[in-house]
Formats: sequence, C-alpha cells, structure tokens
Amino acid sequence: MTGTGAVRTGRPGALARLPGRVPPLVADAALAAALFLLTLGPGRVADGRGFALQSALVLPLVWRRRAPRSVFGVIAAAALVQWLLGVQLPADAALLVALGTVTARAPSRSAWAAGLVAAAGAVLAAARWAPEGRFLASGAAMAAAVAASALLGANTRVRRAARARRLARLERDRDERERRAVEEERARIARELHDSVTHGLSVVVALADALGHARPADACAVTARIAETGRQALGDMRRALGLLQDAGPDAGTDAGTDAGTDAGSGAGPGGGRRSPPGIGQLGALCARMEAAGLVTRLRVDGEAAGVPAAAQLTVHRLVQESLTNVLRHAPQGTRAEVRVSCAPGAVTVEVTDDGRAAGTGRPGSAGAGLGLTGMRERAAAFGGVLEAGPRPGDGWRVFVRLDPGGAS
Repeated sequence: MTGTGAVRTGRPGALARLPGRVPPLVADAALAAALFLLTLGPGRVADGRGFALQSALVLPLVWRRRAPRSVFGVIAAAALVQWLLGVQLPADAALLVALGTVTARAPSRSAWAAGLVAAAGAVLAAARWAPEGRFLASGAAMAAAVAASALLGANTRVRRAARARRLARLERDRDERERRAVEEERARIARELHDSVTHGLSVVVALADALGHARPADACAVTARIAETGRQALGDMRRALGLLQDAGPDAGTDAGTDAGTDAGSGAGPGGGRRSPPGIGQLGALCARMEAAGLVTRLRVDGEAAGVPAAAQLTVHRLVQESLTNVLRHAPQGTRAEVRVSCAPGAVTVEVTDDGRAAGTGRPGSAGAGLGLTGMRERAAAFGGVLEAGPRPGDGWRVFVRLDPGGAS
C-alpha cells in the first residue's frame, strides 16, 4: 500500500506567527486608533462638535469586519451630518475604509449600494468644499479615491474566494487520496485472505481426499496434518483481519491475542504477532504441498536477507498461489518446481509443473479470477509483469521478475 508522508518546513519564528494570532477585533481597533490620531491635530478639530464628528467617523471601524454594512451606514450618516454642519474633517477617509470592507465582505448588491452612496458623497463634498473653479478636478479626485477603495475591496473578495476554492480543492484531493488508500488497503487485505484461505482449504481438501485411501496406520498422521493446516489458515486469516483494527485505539490487542491462541496461527514468542511470511518460509510451504500430495522441489539462489520484507511477502504469496493452483487443477502425480533467484536490484520467481493442461488454459488460472488478478497486482506493486500460461507440451509456468527497490 502506498503511503503519504508529511513534510516539515521548520518552525516559524515569532514575527511570522504574530499576524495570524492577532484577533480581527484587535487589529481593527488598532486601525481605528491610528486613523483617529493621524486625522486629529491642531486646527483640525476646533471644538467639541468637531471631536464628536471625528469619533463618529472613525470609531465604528472597530467593528467593520463583524458588521460591514452597519458600520458603513453609521459612518455615512456621520459624514452626512458633517456635510450639513459644514465641518470639513480629514477623518472622512474612514468612509473609504468602510466602503472597501463592504465590497470585500458583503453581498454584491450591498457593495453596489455602498459604492453609489460613497460616489454621491464625493460629489456633494466637491460641490461644497472644492476651491472655486476646481469642482471637476476635486470631484474626479474624490471619485477616483472611491473607485480605488471599491476595487481594493473587490480584489480582496476575489483573492479570498480563490483561496477558499484552493482549500476546497486540496481538501477534495486529500479525501480522494484517503479514499484510494482505503480501497488499496481493502484490496490488499482481500488478496491476503484469498491467498491464505484458498491455500489452506486446498491443502485440507487434498489431505481429506487422501485420508479416504490412507492405511489405518497413516490415518492419524494425515488427520494431524489436516488439523495443523486448518489452524495455520485460521491464524493467517486472523492476522489479515487484525490489520483492519490497526487504526483503532485497541489495535494489536485483540487481533494479536486471537492470532496467538492457535498453534501455527502466526503468533511469535511471547504472544505477539510474527512477521509476515517470506522467502525463508518457502521450504515449509513446499513441505505442506508435499504432504497434500504435490511433489514440490524448491531452489533458492542468492541471499534473501537483502530483500525487503514486503517484497519477500510478495514472493511467498506468488509461490503459494501458484502451487495452490497446481494442487487444485493439475492431475494427480504432477510434480512442481519452484525457483527463486535473489540478485542485487531484482528477484525472479518461476513456478513450473508437468501436469497436463486442459484445453488452452488451466481452469481458474488464466481467467480473470481474484487469484491471478491478485498475483498481477502484487507483481505490479514491485514493477513486475506476471507471465502465466501453458508450457510447450504439458504443464504450466508462472514467471515474474520483481524490482524490490521500485515499490509503488
């Protein structure tokens, strides 16, 4: 199963973390205070009336992000009172800040209405306070300031929407990756169950058939083999199903305990789970096949210790499924040969038998069943392509070359 890893980019410094930690209300209060102080100076606010208008124009900005339309309405009303009283104050810039906030955060209809109100205010201000003969120039300058504020707000809205779409897309991609990972894990567990249970049951069936023809002196040995194979198949199944609990808080407890209750179930010393089967267990696998009536010869070349555990499990399952197919479909007296070659950067697996192939293919082996599909997927996970088909003359051949270092 493929995994995804997190990339650490380093711990940000205090200055980098500060902007994200300042609450919006505090930031807006600081903006209002700065604007109030910058527009408050000698000769600008001559009396209490001017100070009150100054406060009414600037202080509502503290809540501009919480209630953008209400704040704009309050500031616009204060600006209208200021115009009616004929008091000219630089704090009128607060109306532009409020307009930008409405354009960025409020619905489009409210943004258009606020823009029209601000434009009307600019025309009224130019008509009353523009120097003689400079009405058009003053009006154009104020209209440009209104347009710039609205455009800045609109740009903020667009960037926020793009960021939201990007975050939503990243979230969808993450969910899709998680869904694919779950599907891959389920498919992997299904393959494990198929390989272990099918192999165990095939051996049990073969031994049970042999029991009917066995001499009384050999019946006990055959029965013991059946019980041992059944216990091992149950243990392999419990180990595969235990993987489903690995993500939970009790992972590795119940499944591991169950897996260790039967002999040969996959539990190691001390009651813990043993490692997955690998190349080293192919001898025991071939011995079970021999006991079931399939004469099997094994040859392993090279050092298996350097092959990763996941690749060894793949080799074991490929051999197990191939021999199980021979046991199920080849006639009695068939001989099988397993060759595994471990070389730096490559592992080759070849399983052949001399059984007579029925028709153009062995039933259950060349079709689209879970067995062959699972074998192909296991091989593909390590960059291999499975070759399975009849040999010239009689028999069947399965061959695959794996790249242990190229797991997908």
